[in-house]
Amino acid sequence: MTAPLKTALDLAAAGVPVLPLRAGKRPVGNCPDCTANACGGRPNMKTPGPCACPRPCHGWAAATTDPDILRSPAWAETWRQAHAVAYHPGGAGLTVVDLDNADAITWARRALPATRTVPTTRGEHWIYRGTMGSANGVREGVDLKSTMAYARWLGPGTGTMTRLPNAVRALAVKQPSPVRPAPVAVAVPVGGGECRHRTPTYLERGIVMAEQRITEASSAVHSTVYRTFLAVLSAHGRCGCLTDTHMQRLFAAAQAKGEGPRHCADAWANARTALGM
Repeated sequence: MTAPLKTALDLAAAGVPVLPLRAGKRPVGNCPDCTANACGGRPNMKTPGPCACPRPCHGWAAATTDPDILRSPAWAETWRQAHAVAYHPGGAGLTVVDLDNADAITWARRALPATRTVPTTRGEHWIYRGTMGSANGVREGVDLKSTMAYARWLGPGTGTMTRLPNAVRALAVKQPSPVRPAPVAVAVPVGGGECRHRTPTYLERGIVMAEQRITEASSAVHSTVYRTFLAVLSAHGRCGCLTDTHMQRLFAAAQAKGEGPRHCADAWANARTALGM
């Protein structure tokens, strides 16, 4: 039995959903059937559980506490190649405040209640009891990992774990956009000019690429969503080809990454405003 698998089984026995990490602290990549979530599977779900694929290809959503799955032949090669173990904090009822540098740690000691602390390569993980939506870059050097996210297991840490405070929850609340959307901000089609697309395939390919860009974002999700909306509207927004269905597909991809409906609407409206639509 490999050391990562033994660690994973010990954590699973304690009720912590786990998954293997390859080199670079990344989960196993998507299998061909699930690339960019083409299968419509686990990344859109709110609860941890094993991916239906032969190997754990869906990051946090493949995390499991089932020892039979962890020891199964389908996962055996993955564990032999694993460099570390990750866990799904939200599935364990936890939130990890990932402090990535000394300045972030200094801020946390001033602003947040003390709790269990785990040293990391560059900073610390502060672990609280309770779950919330995950968010990256809530301030310089600070990420929040809870639901729909994974964190590397670096040991049990020290200190008494305290209840998730409102001060941490507040970090994930994005400030209202300085550009307020008009009442008809998300109406589509957005243009009425001459269509320059020779085939519907051009538009469909653009939407698929936009969905993939959002789905694969590993950080700065809010900015990625806005830039992607901006690119889609710039390319397809003036001729009237975009429909409600296209817009809702992009919104669904953003919401699967943790963006709320209001944030999607604001990003769409702000992209239109920036383009003069």
